[in-house]
Amino acid sequence: MNATTTSVGGPELAERAARELEEATAQEIIAWAAETFGDGLCMTSSMADALMVDLASRIKPGIDVIFLDTGYHFPETIGTRDAVESVYDITLVNVEPNRTVAEQDQALGPRLHGRNPELCCHLRKVEPLRRALAPYSAWLTGVRRGDSATRRDTPIVQWDRRRRMTKVNPIARWTQDEVDAYVAEHGVIVNPLQYDGYPSIGCEPCTRRVAPGEDPRSGRWAGTGKTECGIHA
Repeated sequence: MNATTTSVGGPELAERAARELEEATAQEIIAWAAETFGDGLCMTSSMADALMVDLASRIKPGIDVIFLDTGYHFPETIGTRDAVESVYDITLVNVEPNRTVAEQDQALGPRLHGRNPELCCHLRKVEPLRRALAPYSAWLTGVRRGDSATRRDTPIVQWDRRRRMTKVNPIARWTQDEVDAYVAEHGVIVNPLQYDGYPSIGCEPCTRRVAPGEDPRSGRWAGTGKTECGIHA
């Protein structure tokens, strides 16, 4: 781990760290981020599994973990969130949209997710995350290059121009085999839907099972042409 430590973020720091940390382990990358940003570092989790939670909480106990409670999650995802909060040394930050599902339905009509998934994701994910990330200067994600074609060029560290903060992707280089091995070795909590044909888990109305051999994210917004909710786009 050779990236230069500094208390000031910005595109130059992100570009330099991305180069210097490209071959670093996930643990080294998280340690760099924790040392660099201190209490200004948080992480996000979709609760598909607790791999990143496990990694981060070992290096930065008590780390703030942001979960976007959209109101549309599978019960299994909410159960995973509650189990993760109970087991790991983290501070769960449960973030809700400005409107409940019922209030959104009343204002914009029912099933907005089917009629305009871009707007629904913006209101229930992108905007709430913007508010939640405002107090921080950097965030950890579980994005991997192998997730989909749109993520294959994900850098280890990047400057999030929209949010004006540093985004750190410690397991960007990990393969699915490496993920599976870590989960097995450390007894990581996994959303049970992962074992029921859902390798990528989003909101229940917009997520379907994935057939063997399909892109892991092909079950998200299937048939719409949409591939990202907007958080990582």
